Amino acid sequence: MSLFGSLFKKPKRDAIYEVKSPNKRVVLTFMVDNGQISYFVHKDEKIILRKSRLGLILNDASPLADNFSVVRVYSRSVDENWTAYWGEQREIRNNYNETAVYLEENVEPNRLLTMRFRVFDDGIAFRYEVPAQPEMEKMVVADEITEFSVDSNSRSWSIPAYQPDRYEYDYVERPVYNLTESVHTPLTIQTPIGHYISIHEAALYNYGSMTIKLNNSSLKSDITPLSDGMKAYVELPFSTPWRTVTIAHDPLDLTTSRMILNLNDPPRENFDWVEPTKFLGIWWAMFVGEWTWAPGERHGATTEHAFQYIDACKRLGIPALLIEGWNEGWEGDWLENGVNNKFMVSTPDFDMKAVTDYARQNGVEIVGHHETVGFVDNYENQLEDAYKFLVQYGIRYVKSGYAGSKMTIGGHREYHHSQLGVLHYQKALELAAKYHIMLDVHEPIKGTGIERTWPNLLTREGARGQEYEGGALVPSHACHLPYTRLLSGGMDYTSGIFDVANFSKRIASTIVRQLAYYVTIYSSMQMAADRPQFYEESHPDLFQFIRDVPTRFERSIPLLGEIGKSFVVARQEWKGSNWFIGGVTNEEGRKVELYLDFLEPDVNYTATIYRDSEDAHYRDHQLGYVIEEKVLRRGDKIDVYMAPGGGFAIKLAKQ
Repeated sequence: MSLFGSLFKKPKRDAIYEVKSPNKRVVLTFMVDNGQISYFVHKDEKIILRKSRLGLILNDASPLADNFSVVRVYSRSVDENWTAYWGEQREIRNNYNETAVYLEENVEPNRLLTMRFRVFDDGIAFRYEVPAQPEMEKMVVADEITEFSVDSNSRSWSIPAYQPDRYEYDYVERPVYNLTESVHTPLTIQTPIGHYISIHEAALYNYGSMTIKLNNSSLKSDITPLSDGMKAYVELPFSTPWRTVTIAHDPLDLTTSRMILNLNDPPRENFDWVEPTKFLGIWWAMFVGEWTWAPGERHGATTEHAFQYIDACKRLGIPALLIEGWNEGWEGDWLENGVNNKFMVSTPDFDMKAVTDYARQNGVEIVGHHETVGFVDNYENQLEDAYKFLVQYGIRYVKSGYAGSKMTIGGHREYHHSQLGVLHYQKALELAAKYHIMLDVHEPIKGTGIERTWPNLLTREGARGQEYEGGALVPSHACHLPYTRLLSGGMDYTSGIFDVANFSKRIASTIVRQLAYYVTIYSSMQMAADRPQFYEESHPDLFQFIRDVPTRFERSIPLLGEIGKSFVVARQEWKGSNWFIGGVTNEEGRKVELYLDFLEPDVNYTATIYRDSEDAHYRDHQLGYVIEEKVLRRGDKIDVYMAPGGGFAIKLAKQ
């Protein structure tokens, strides 16, 4: 790490500063032009972002955007490596050049603002830093001026913001000039000259989530408002989240960027107790109508059913079991009655002590379940005691849920991704860390890399998962996710449904595609989501792959793919030699050629290949599959067929 800086004797009202990436190919230029601040970005001397305005609009105060002079510039370079607790890559390089530009207004009250820029080989990031100052101890952000002036003829892939189902929508491809309504980030864009970029944010704390909306000819940040219309109430000093633009020549390269993680701080405490896992669940039987969440004759979360599933976990080699519907509050219209949820009171037919004792005797972890239905006030009143209650019974994992179109916080209805929503999710996460509890958050705030700082956040939902099967998912959805939602972190997709042809919840997938998801959709908590009998009795040969595939990886190498059409990735097991390859396609069948150049040289690997049969189809013949073994070496090429709506999975075991 090298440090260097410069100090000006006189403020500069007009100034230009370049920040270059370590390989000098990406260049961010910051300008102060007659007191107004802006930036633009090039890569290889080609425009990525045209001149884009910067600034904060405050409530009851003039904007922090104009009349600035530069009083100081400080720069440094960082090149370091760090080791993740889990993830798609164990050893991560953090290499960037940083420049902080310290600004002061030329007019009263002469407020101060710092713009901090970091430029990586694979993108740029910046944030606003407002120091404590005599004229301003607090700040109410009414809006951001932040622009991302990409060519409006670019293609984009996005989901809408401010909708009742939060992030759970199909990705839509459209030109940027059609983004007239706000969309969530990550926002993936292909420019007319062929670059692929992802606009997102990192280290989101105590602030509204950033959405993006077209404003005249520029994309502009649109911070999620609170119920009173304001975007954030903060005390100074304060830093906004990082605004990020990942830049690549190929959509596959977007998937290898670790910039979002690198913009987050290292853990402040020891998280050696964190352990990724796989789990079964008393869950899918409710979706197909066998059991119910609410108590009654068909109640799923009974002591008897829990014992049966614990036995199944032991037989199948799955280390954990999720139990939903165990607590009081599911009666009647639970979406409306969530204020009545009790997180320390079991239903009469569920004995928490008996279940957890039996699980412990059989070496199975229990994943607790907290469905808040978005009634945050009710949940926070019980939160710490609810965590203590689980710890008392040896429960270390919690799946939390926030179903509902908005949250009830402080008696007001707020967006999940507003400042108050962000604050709640963070409170729940930090309190979980205090009690050594690991989280799988559904209906979450989007990922912004904070799992680097808080590794007990093992996974999130935050997009349409397989609960939408039965008509609301199409095969192309899983071919959009790696290039969009998954750029923000892992996802609990609830994979592994083998009962694909069930009349009440028909799956738009071949059965082999269900194996591929464990590789193509990363999560450090992976669910084997179907009922045990479909693993043990119907397809034990396919289940072997679910048993084998890890939940964290040494490194990940995307091999092939196009946005919305296909994705193929190879991942090496954590601290091991074996490799796992997964591939998915959209509604079109396709053959892919896989070159095994990433394998260790002069070593034989036993390849177990799970693939669609030639006549397989996600509509007409979902159960058509072939399992074959081959001996392969580095440099070999194999051809694999993916049926319409299908996929494949391969285990490469070093001999």
